[in-house]
Amino acid sequence: MFIIELTYKVPNAEIDQFLTAHRDFLDKYFTAGVFIAAGAQVPRKGGIILAMASSREAVLSIIGEDPFYINGLSDYRIIEFKATKKAAAIADLID
Repeated sequence: MFIIELTYKVPNAEIDQFLTAHRDFLDKYFTAGVFIAAGAQVPRKGGIILAMASSREAVLSIIGEDPFYINGLSDYRIIEFKATKKAAAIADLID
């Protein structure tokens, strides 16, 4: 499992210009079953994506499709972890 932390490098007004395309990117990977949660940080200085991917390399490839990445709007930090404790409602999703 991976936590993908986005940190904006530009003002939110520039981020907003690519928000629809970014959400389309997110939808693609939610539909594919890779992303399981995503949202803006509070305060809005970036975002978080929770992902199930086969490898760090797969995550890097996916990030390469994000309009925020393509347009140089955000930095990315990838944290890999093994979920050893899980809520019963999602335990089958994150093995």
